[in-house]
Amino acid sequence: MDIFQREKLLIGSEKFNNISNKRVIVFGCGGVGSYVIEGLVRAGIKNIDIVDKDIVDETNINRQIIATVDTIGKYKVEVEKERILSINPKANINTFKITFGETNSNLIDFSKYNYVVDAIDDIKAKIEIIKRAKEANVNIISSMGTGNKLNPFEFKICDISKTSVCPLAKVIRKELRSLNIKDVKVLYSTENPLPPSKVDGKIVQGSISFVPSVAGLMIASEVINDFIK
Repeated sequence: MDIFQREKLLIGSEKFNNISNKRVIVFGCGGVGSYVIEGLVRAGIKNIDIVDKDIVDETNINRQIIATVDTIGKYKVEVEKERILSINPKANINTFKITFGETNSNLIDFSKYNYVVDAIDDIKAKIEIIKRAKEANVNIISSMGTGNKLNPFEFKICDISKTSVCPLAKVIRKELRSLNIKDVKVLYSTENPLPPSKVDGKIVQGSISFVPSVAGLMIASEVINDFIK
């Protein structure tokens, strides 16, 4: 049985073997990250590390591929690992059940990866991930905001310096300039976000199934096509 037969027909065995030997780390298993992982694994990435401290919540079910009524209360990285192995039993997976940041960034050796995917929300952590990837001279793609949006056709992939509209991208641009960090590939949306809502007095971003999923699969596509090139 060759589960990747159709892909090999598309790109050839040599390019597929190149892809399968790469190592990728994905930060975040949420609406974007879970679909990044899905796309990468189903495209043949077998060496993959995943970072996330959260557990599956019922509010995740509308947009996260690992979230079902059966996975509520389970750690996302554990659910992801089980799902990955159910797709490709030969996969090599390391999980980091941590909230990544400056204080524990030394737990992860960025130099051993061929690609870094940032799919988390915390600004300080995003900057640290980008900084560490650049120091290790590793390819990175970072996801900007996908919340409060309805149009997946507005997503684009470009250098952070060319982004517009996205409030998160604006903050990241400013932080990276202060650190003199350049040439950072990002996914962002040119759609103006809808106004935020409040739940129990807290501002919460709305989300729908087909927006973060498209963003995640676009990022997976970018990673795979970079490997093919």
